[in-house]
Amino acid sequence: MNEPTMQPKASLSSKQGLSVRQIATIGIMSAVTCILAPFSVPIGPVPISLTNLAIYFALYILGMKDGTISYLVYLLIGLVGVPVFSGFTSGPEKLFGPTGGYLIGFIPMALLAGFIIDKFTSKRILCLAGMVAGTIICYGLGTAWLAYQAGLSLKAALFAGVIPFIPGDLAKIALALLIGPKIRAQLIRANLR
Repeated sequence: MNEPTMQPKASLSSKQGLSVRQIATIGIMSAVTCILAPFSVPIGPVPISLTNLAIYFALYILGMKDGTISYLVYLLIGLVGVPVFSGFTSGPEKLFGPTGGYLIGFIPMALLAGFIIDKFTSKRILCLAGMVAGTIICYGLGTAWLAYQAGLSLKAALFAGVIPFIPGDLAKIALALLIGPKIRAQLIRANLR
């Protein structure tokens, strides 16, 4: 009589989805975004905020998947009414209002930039290109939504929601390129990534 063979058990993390460490780090990066994003400078209908900088760092620290999840958690926190959006605002009226396209646009930005950062971490030019391309997609979605919601021409929406932000966003990308790989390397050395 043959005895049944023992099948190796799947690890708890692969069976359950996210590990405890992943959940904790996603929570920490969501909290960082919740802290940084509300501080903003109103310069018109679209304020200057640190949201995209927090996302860039989350992508270096967590990678594409978990970094994007951390942003989605932040988005849900703001959607349910916690004042974590720019200017300490929150709720569906902010998410679906004139600047909501930028908030939604951060999702494909995180996916594209995170994918490039994960695949080409040591190639800074490619990481730069990934973050710039992701930001352009965010600009496109945000500008189209702003034009629609605010009744602006596309040109007026570009001057309200993109042109004034290009220098600051390039500075945020440069900061992420400078610091992000160092943080990621330290996390890898500490076996935390």
